Amino acid sequence: MRKRLTVAAATILALLASVFVFAQPANAATGFYVDNGRLYEAGGQEFVIRGVSHPHAWYAQETDSFAGIKSHGANTVRVVLSNGVRWTKNDAADVANVISLCKQNRLICMLEVHDTTGYGEQSGASTLDQAVDYWIEIQSALEGQEDYVLINIGNEPYGNDSATVADWASDTSAAIQRMRDAGFDHTLVVDAPNWGQDWSHTMRDNAGSVYTSDPTGNTVFSIHMYGVYEQGSTVTSYLEHFVNAGLPIMIGEFGHDHSDGNPDEDTIMAEAERLGLGYIGWSWSGNGGGVEYLDMVNNFDADSLTSWGQRIFYGANGISSTAEEATVYGGEPPTDPTDPPTDPTDPPTDPPAEGDCSADYTTVGSWGGGFQGEVTVTAGDSAISNWTVSWTFPGGQSVSHGWNASFGGGSPVTASNAPYNGQLGAGQSTTFGFIGSGSAPGSLTLTCTTD
Repeated sequence: MRKRLTVAAATILALLASVFVFAQPANAATGFYVDNGRLYEAGGQEFVIRGVSHPHAWYAQETDSFAGIKSHGANTVRVVLSNGVRWTKNDAADVANVISLCKQNRLICMLEVHDTTGYGEQSGASTLDQAVDYWIEIQSALEGQEDYVLINIGNEPYGNDSATVADWASDTSAAIQRMRDAGFDHTLVVDAPNWGQDWSHTMRDNAGSVYTSDPTGNTVFSIHMYGVYEQGSTVTSYLEHFVNAGLPIMIGEFGHDHSDGNPDEDTIMAEAERLGLGYIGWSWSGNGGGVEYLDMVNNFDADSLTSWGQRIFYGANGISSTAEEATVYGGEPPTDPTDPPTDPTDPPTDPPAEGDCSADYTTVGSWGGGFQGEVTVTAGDSAISNWTVSWTFPGGQSVSHGWNASFGGGSPVTASNAPYNGQLGAGQSTTFGFIGSGSAPGSLTLTCTTD
């Protein structure tokens, strides 16, 4: 009887907590904010995260990765940092440079402390309190970046030890409160216990109270989906629980396989798209310890996608086809009805003269029944604002998917610039790539035109 009463009481408290969610104020004035379980940009546009993790803490020299991640269509990069407890600390200057790289490549930065991973079970792991100490220490690099930066307080902050997992809610609430007391207005992201997978449902059952502990109502919950989420029904049930309660949830990590089981990545991505939830895949490159198959590209080479990279970027519900760039980088906000109408009597403005361009093809790699191609587009003696490359395959090959360009047509194939790489100065170049079916052509005759 006592157990039944306890469960009933917990259910009532959870329902009350979900009601209180809607009473939280939105923090729209200072960057990203949460409202009714959804993440928004400061201007009021909903933002759905589509990105990957980059292990910066261990590969700080791989700064080209930000451009590479962007080239495959991501709108967010989750950056691994260290507070110095387990690995070499990333200081404020380094974090400021990371944010600069994100902004240069029109990516939203989600910064996370990785040293907290598996606390209570992993020897030497950092506490959440130590993670907050670190954020306060480097606060100077984060101030004023609320439009571009989300702070993931600590990665997978508890292992499976029941004694420490039981502290997840109180410790997470305390970490949120310390961040707010220190003056952080950023959207905060908090990971689940149980190595991020919350098989004990500790985060699920306490999310309402943790959310209401944030005086700004600007916290997002993050679930990591690996072997616990082998069944599609488990994925759906977990995500729908948060959505139905009006609580903000995202998939902060997932893979196509793992040492603890085979997650259902197809359902994870499909349900994220159906429910309008963000996802971050693990990870760009540099994996070790037997999970090298989770690399999305080989040796940090953006032009050498692995099968996992091809799946997450260009497969069903993949990043390339579902990501929308943050409007803070120039995307079109909703039309303001107070804007003055254009005077129809104004004389038309002559468009600027358009220069010419050229294109060159390279086969990056090939395998039975497929190949990866890359095309370099170069402006001529004057600047151009857009380009289109067309070609006919010599042996009936076709493009199955591509990146850094918009593809159309079957034969000839056409590829036009993406919104961010059409403007090229005189002599400047950009590249786009694609996966082709059939045998790799020895060469292609390409035609490059501008409007």
